[in-house]
Amino acid sequence: MKLLAENIDETNINQTIATLIAKHDPSLMLVGVDYYNNDTRIKGRQIWYYEDGQKQVDREATNHRVSHNWHKLLVDQKVAYLLGRPPVISAEDEQFAEQLNVLLDETWDDRLQELAKNASNKGVEWLMPYIDAAGNFRYIIIPAEQCIPVYETDYEEELVAMLRYYPAVVGGETKTRAEWWTAEGVSTYIETEAGVYDLESEDGHFSLNGTPMGWGRVPFVEFANNEDRFADLKYYKEQIDVYDIIISDLANDLTDVQKLIFVLKGYGGQSLSEFLQNLRYYRAIQVDPEAGAGVETLSADPPITAIDSFLDRLEENIFLFGQGVNVKTDKFGSAPSGIALKFLYSLLDLKSNIMARRFSVAIKKFCWFAAKYLEIKGAGTFDPHGVKITYNKSLLINDLELSQIAASSMGIISQETIVAHHPWVDDAQAEMTRLQAEQESKVDLSRYLQEGDEQESGGEQPEAGV
Repeated sequence: MKLLAENIDETNINQTIATLIAKHDPSLMLVGVDYYNNDTRIKGRQIWYYEDGQKQVDREATNHRVSHNWHKLLVDQKVAYLLGRPPVISAEDEQFAEQLNVLLDETWDDRLQELAKNASNKGVEWLMPYIDAAGNFRYIIIPAEQCIPVYETDYEEELVAMLRYYPAVVGGETKTRAEWWTAEGVSTYIETEAGVYDLESEDGHFSLNGTPMGWGRVPFVEFANNEDRFADLKYYKEQIDVYDIIISDLANDLTDVQKLIFVLKGYGGQSLSEFLQNLRYYRAIQVDPEAGAGVETLSADPPITAIDSFLDRLEENIFLFGQGVNVKTDKFGSAPSGIALKFLYSLLDLKSNIMARRFSVAIKKFCWFAAKYLEIKGAGTFDPHGVKITYNKSLLINDLELSQIAASSMGIISQETIVAHHPWVDDAQAEMTRLQAEQESKVDLSRYLQEGDEQESGGEQPEAGV
């Protein structure tokens, strides 16, 4: 549920900040991060037993805790599929497109992949544009668990304010520092011993000729995983947990199966410890001479066939609910191609398209700040609404197919559109510039051929018979 501006008491902002931070619970976001790092629920499992009616931790029991990093596999698969090849950012205004390519430096593609990974784990991640002390346009990822956004209404996506909080060392002590960002500037607060937040400083978003200034918007851009801002893990966490439990229990059983249970009949010793000692050192034990005396062993074999079948079903469901590509599938043969591969990638493509739509909106909002920066620097006024983002998805096929489609589309659609969708092109604007340079450097041979034909036809022709 969105936090609305009407619920914020700015007349008592110190207490408002304390209340918002106390109520903020980013634990679900951090679960996604934990599972991505293979810190799954099974890692904390304990085995219990009851003694005199009291529940106790059985520290002697075999307790394998085997985790399986399905979540990282599915997230990395989506990020690589959507952003493994850098998306092409173009603009209707060629000058603006050139400026964007300069502002979005070599770190942009890596940052975009990091945003996608973090948004998949947490449901959302934030990017903050800023102008550094040297006057350069910069951007930094702000962890979503540190952010509490404030909106005007439920139906609007524009921020009214942003509360960011994080631990900071002040005077040798770790305290919570809070930043209250608005469209005009930022106010910084520090937590006191009493749990309230005192004002530390007030400033603009950046300085221009020594004068604090603001962007005119809250300088945070939301990169959402989907419309509901849910993390990917929400849809298959239970399947991963059950898979880990089954494998861990199986490992326990296989370890314990070597520990035989001895059934003693007519044992002639005094205690079980004496029995085990005789068995260990003498490889023999003493039994009574009465009929039926002896030692038998019991063991239990786990139902491997049933376990394998259940694990196969779980694995299939993890890929199904996680909307990923199971590379172990044998449904399409050893070398699937064409329609078969498209069908194999259909769920991954569906999930990636949902993220792509949200990221396209976010990138255009981010480009607004880039355009504002160019305006502030006197480089021109540009409209970020003309920005277009083209994703070059990393499907294992289609390079030849897409190239053929591009070739057959000449004269039907614009050359710029063809170039932007070509599988070998990472920067459509740069490629268009190279094409234009090549076109201008070509020598027009037709004029020289025409002049040569005229000279041959204009010369004297010999008379017949001479």
